[in-house]
Formats: sequence, C-alpha cells, structure tokens
Amino acid sequence: MPAGGQDLGGRTVVVGVTGGIAAYKVLDVVAELRRANANVRVVMTKAATRFVEPLSFEALSAAPVYTDLFAGGEAGPVAHVALADKADVVLIAPATADFIARAAMGMADDFLTTFLLAVRCPVIVAPAMNSRMYEHPFVQANLQRLSALGWQVIPPDHGWLAEGKYGPGRLPAPERLVTAVRAALAGRATLSGRTILVTAGPTREYIDPVRFISNPSSGKMGYAIAKAARDRGANVVLVSGPTVLEPPPGVTVVPVVSTQQMFEAVRTHLDGVDAVFAAAAPSDFRPRQRHAQKVKKESAELDIELERTPDILAALGESKGNMVLVGFAAETENVLENARDKLVHKHLDLMVANQVGMPGAGFESDTNIVTVIDKSGKVETWPRLSKAEVAERLLDRLEEMWGVGTVRTSSS
Repeated sequence: MPAGGQDLGGRTVVVGVTGGIAAYKVLDVVAELRRANANVRVVMTKAATRFVEPLSFEALSAAPVYTDLFAGGEAGPVAHVALADKADVVLIAPATADFIARAAMGMADDFLTTFLLAVRCPVIVAPAMNSRMYEHPFVQANLQRLSALGWQVIPPDHGWLAEGKYGPGRLPAPERLVTAVRAALAGRATLSGRTILVTAGPTREYIDPVRFISNPSSGKMGYAIAKAARDRGANVVLVSGPTVLEPPPGVTVVPVVSTQQMFEAVRTHLDGVDAVFAAAAPSDFRPRQRHAQKVKKESAELDIELERTPDILAALGESKGNMVLVGFAAETENVLENARDKLVHKHLDLMVANQVGMPGAGFESDTNIVTVIDKSGKVETWPRLSKAEVAERLLDRLEEMWGVGTVRTSSS
C-alpha cells in the first residue's frame, strides 16, 4: 500500500487541468495518484496547454490526454460520455475563475465542461488565482452555486502568489488534493467544504535560552483529530507546539513555541473556520522576565516571578459566533466539576476531559479515557480507546451538530 493512504487500485480518477500558472503542480498530483495504483485520465483546457505540454501528463498518467471535444480518440466522437461513465471521481485543479464561471452556468463549450455535464460521480474543485479575483463576489457566488450542486470546493491556501503578493489563492499542496480524492473514493467526504482548526502539543515559556516551563503533552490527540478531519474532506489548519510527531500530509501546519505565539497563530488563521478543537496544552504561566543569557547556577535566584499567559480558549469563546468550539481539560481532581465549569465559563460546545495519571490515558499515551460533556449537560464517559478512535468519535459528534453531508465554501 502506498504511504499516506489506501491503495486506489482500479479506481478511475479524472483530473481536469485549466489554464492557471499552478497547472505544473498538478503533475505531482497525477504522479501520486499513479503511485497509489489509480487509473488516471487527464483532461486539459486549451489554455492549460499553454502552461504545460499535454505530453508531460501523458507520460505521468500513461494514457492519452483529452484536449479537443471533436478529436475522437480512445472512445471515438462521444469520448466525453464514455469517460464520464468510467470516472469514479473528478478533480479540477487548478480551477480558474473562467472555468468556475462556465461550469456554474452549465456551459458545454469544450471537452472538460461537456464531460462534466455527463458526470455522476463526486467532483472536487480546487480554485487557484489572484486573491482579489478569488474574493470577487462573482467568483464566490459561482463557487456557492457549484457547492450547492454537490461539488466539493477546496479553498485555496494563503501564500505568495505569482504576482509577488501574499494572500489567498495558492493551489493547495498535492498531498492535500490527493487526500481529498481518497476521501471522496472512500465515501467519507462528510466534512468537505468545512474548515477545522486544531491546536496540539505543549508550549514552552523560556526562562533563559536553555531552560523553559512546559508540560509532557505529546500532541498525539490533536494530530489524530487533524488527520481524521482531513480524511473526512475538511480543510484543516493544525497549530502545533513543539512535538516529535510527523504532521499529517494534506494539512496546513503552523508551528509555534510559546503560548503567545499559539494565541496569535489561532487568531491569524481564524477567518472562515467552522470549528476549533483546542487539544493543545498551552502553559498557563510564563516567567515575567526572560533572561537573554543562560543563568548560571552559582548566581541564580531561586524565585521566579510568573505571570499569566493568554487564555486562548476563553478568548475564542467570547467571540465564537456560529463556530463550534471544543475544549480539552487534563485534570488531577474533580474532573467532572472542573470540566463543567470550563464548559460554561468559556462558552464551549463540547468539553473533553480526562484525569492525569490514569494508566493508558492522558499525556504521551497512545490511548485515552475521556469524559465528554456537551452544552446541554449530557455526559458520556468513553472506555479506553486509541486516540485515533477518540478523534473519530469526536468528529462524529461534530457531524451530528451540523448534519452529515452539509457542504459549504469557505466564504459561506
């Protein structure tokens, strides 16, 4: 089985490439799908061939590339219908503003748009363009229309664009696009169109350049949630403190060190977020003074004055709007009472609590025993489960709140 996901042996993935500067990145998508043993067929618009030669896609897909509605080819003059019959999933990347407009209007003026009218399998669209174009009301309205038709819209990444400006519009990494294809083929793209932010791991509050205040959080719970949400088709942002874990492919990772940095990263990436899983264990206190040089043992004062760090969860709760907010609490005593108190005072929708020190649970363990409390007061204590299974159950609860299969673009 290929690394990072299930073998796709025999499944037919049709990749539609439109005329954007990011078209060259789709070569890696095709190569990765082929490594996963998928049958890949590539359809290119005329504009796309100005950026990448069809021969490159033919070499990587080991199949002819469709560019002309009237060229005949493998299936003769109705190739677009024959290909639609074979397709198990369609990925359009990059999707330009022009293509999005034509698709939203149901036009059939080239091979790709004509083919799409005959398709009855899942369709995934990955817009990539200039930030101002992407944010234009026409483009957003067209994406909303495609989403309403059941197409999965993957919001673009923020980053440096071709014109040298920073903003939303970058084609997501190939790993993220392949993950969306896998989720669609597995029939589990239940969170497509949703954006989920996850915090994970510990933070470090430095006393001097070599000493810090921290905790034993491994980040395993947060990383498991990020992976599970990604596998269900969500756009995932993972804000992670220092860990030794390998980030899940297809997830936007924002590394941080201190609680202040985590707080600022969460605020920066909050736009368009539908749910936050605050699984990190940020330090509650930091030294009031940080020494610029290592404090020598012989001259060190034995008292360190501390101050509170920002309360990330409380700040989110104060301005959460319609966002679903899930908190985590590691307690040493009065677990239920303390968890309920945090749920109410921090305006959470769900609280996941566990008692530190229980065998096979809590920090650094691969398993956990948690008590889940919702804002209605319902309490569930789950048996010892792997953190991956805890993550799946938490996402099941999230889907119950939203309704499985709800699809939106990031701007809805």
